[in-house]
Amino acid sequence: FTGIGLSEAKARETLRNGALSALLRRAVLQARSTLGPALDKATGTLLYNTAARLKDPKHLGFLVGYIARREILTDLQLSAALEYVRSHPLEPLDVADFERACGVGVCITPEQIEEAVEAVISKHRAELLAERYHFNMGLLMGEARNQLRWADGKTIKNEVDLQVLHLLGPKTEADLEKKPKVAKARLAPAEKQKVAVVENGDMGAETQSLLEQLRGEALKFHKPGENYKTEGYVVTPNTMALLKQHLAITGGQVRTRFPPEPNGILHIGHAKAINFNFGYAKANGGVCFLRYDDTNPEKEEEKYFTAIREMVEWLGYQPYAVTHASDYFDQLYTWALELIRRGQAYICHQKVEEIKGHNPPPSPWRDRPVEESLLLFEDMRKGKFGEGEATLRMKLVMEDGKMDPVAYRVKFTPHHRTGDKWCIYPTYDYTHCLCDSIEHITHSLCTKEFQARRSSYFWLCNALDVYCPVQWEYGRLNLLYTVVSKRKIIRLVETGAVRDWDDPRLFTLTALRRRGFPPEAINNFCARVGVTVAQATMEPHLLEACAREVLNEQAPRAMAVLEPLKVTITNFPAPKALEILVPNFPADESRGFHKVPFHQTVYIEETDFREEADKGYKRLAPGQPVGLRHTGYIITVQNVIKDVSGRVIELEVTCTKSDVAEKPKAFIHWVSVPLACEVRLYERLFLHKNPEDPVEVPGGFLSDLSPDSLHVVHNALVDSSVHSARPFDKFQFERLGYFSVDPDSEQGKMVFNRTVTLKEDPGKA
Repeated sequence: FTGIGLSEAKARETLRNGALSALLRRAVLQARSTLGPALDKATGTLLYNTAARLKDPKHLGFLVGYIARREILTDLQLSAALEYVRSHPLEPLDVADFERACGVGVCITPEQIEEAVEAVISKHRAELLAERYHFNMGLLMGEARNQLRWADGKTIKNEVDLQVLHLLGPKTEADLEKKPKVAKARLAPAEKQKVAVVENGDMGAETQSLLEQLRGEALKFHKPGENYKTEGYVVTPNTMALLKQHLAITGGQVRTRFPPEPNGILHIGHAKAINFNFGYAKANGGVCFLRYDDTNPEKEEEKYFTAIREMVEWLGYQPYAVTHASDYFDQLYTWALELIRRGQAYICHQKVEEIKGHNPPPSPWRDRPVEESLLLFEDMRKGKFGEGEATLRMKLVMEDGKMDPVAYRVKFTPHHRTGDKWCIYPTYDYTHCLCDSIEHITHSLCTKEFQARRSSYFWLCNALDVYCPVQWEYGRLNLLYTVVSKRKIIRLVETGAVRDWDDPRLFTLTALRRRGFPPEAINNFCARVGVTVAQATMEPHLLEACAREVLNEQAPRAMAVLEPLKVTITNFPAPKALEILVPNFPADESRGFHKVPFHQTVYIEETDFREEADKGYKRLAPGQPVGLRHTGYIITVQNVIKDVSGRVIELEVTCTKSDVAEKPKAFIHWVSVPLACEVRLYERLFLHKNPEDPVEVPGGFLSDLSPDSLHVVHNALVDSSVHSARPFDKFQFERLGYFSVDPDSEQGKMVFNRTVTLKEDPGKA
């Protein structure tokens, strides 16, 4: 290896990579058979780059032959050659087309280079004379290279330098000075994409929106129809013909799918999957299917189908089509028969317990005759086997070592769509890739735990000679202080710890909607997490921060009092209630006003009054007046009325116009002629960050429930401006937080859920 120009350190590093060193040795021996024992460094570098960058070793001899015959002389040519063989996976290669694509036999003369550089300099002559050596010379190089693709870059650079010197003369002192930086125009706030990166729970620098990130991901993913360029993709003699048919059907359109199981409610982790699948399609001009993976009739309910679609649309996405795995049951069954006929599947009678885990005993029925398996599969379909007595298994070993995954099992449960037509149902491992194939999905995006199934995905499509999409994996999104598994949420509901799947203390999407989280906040949160391959585990306060940003712009202001204290204004300036105009958004009064009554009797928060004002206390106290927000009046305590236990139950005050009184230390919110309402204040459901961790919570997640996760205020008061609000309408109650109207609201008794406080609690960060 040092004999072809590698340094000793590089040679030793290469030897540590067994596969690379074997390829390089083959390449060197082949080149020596043509060129003799001594190879120059340029040839050695080409050989090394070929061995290191070649994806499919079967083309090694073909490429080394061109290097040894001096027909590939530059790294530029080699890069074109490597790309060509990657893009043309089927043998035999079209030699003439290959040579055209790699510039074989193309001879660029010094005269051609001189003419090309002369033309480029002539084009930019005026700018060159004006900017002199501060001009971007790389632009000249690039344009000359575009005209003469196979020309040597060093020769072009020397020619550019020579002709520029001839035009401008030697550099002067002014030319040697650094070019002053031009200040970039600052974007107006409205033009900025305020999306931050979150790494390990911290807010980082500003970054791109999710759509921009997903457009970036498109550079890493294959283009539609170029599936074979993906590492690990298996190419068969029929691959290129199938891809050609695929492109004829899709027109080269990106196609993704979101494939939830309809046996539970979507949670915050699904929000990332929805954003990724629908967002990737949208960012690249494609479409996304909503496909229900309804292959397990025992656990599926209509309410889950409805709720899943509702949540997808609530997040702002419209499926291109709504499909079901059960739409394809007939085709899947036909393909299962074909798989048996091809000797790739068999009927097995091992029990479920026997084939669980990673090292189960091999099936004694693996080599049973094809005809026997076909008859037994038909018996399975006719219901002649009980549940667990027979399965159809595929003959393959998965990436995680699991052998012969199950394709079909017996279940005597009517299906919600197909009724009792079937008593055998396909598994995820069998169904998923074939449904993707039927729908001509281009990018099958799934979470990282499915990476072990990628090889079986490719295997099954190829075993049946059908179009094979590409599976790409990304990292899951998890939240601390919660559980999201269906089984655990059902236990929470059954034990009465929460009311249902939409209890606002959960992080299901229906629960987040009920609590008042705007869909934009959830999408922004997914953007901040980013398009990561690694699993992301985030703090809930980061999601809450996204909600505050959106609600601050969306939620009109209102006033509410949670613990009312009656205040009578003894010198009220009018015989009846006044109407006060309150801005919906104080920072932008152009967004309108609402009216609230201001009467002789108002209610303030109990906590906004103290009989004795401590140092630093700025609100109402005897001898310490406060302003009533939006009224233009200041009130001063004249009399404190208490009940028999000594509790303050009413204040008598006088009011003064604020423009003639001394400015008070504080302004407080209030209500007058209010509506009675119930307010539900939520905190974290669990005490520990990881309630499912047996080390952190030895007693199990049900032992970790917080006793303070819900506080209901039954007799709160809210100003009458909200009287016509409907469920899920959102408000900022001044000084209290953001609140959403709960569906439990009735005529005469509204119910509000607190979404988030106005500011983050430092204790939660």
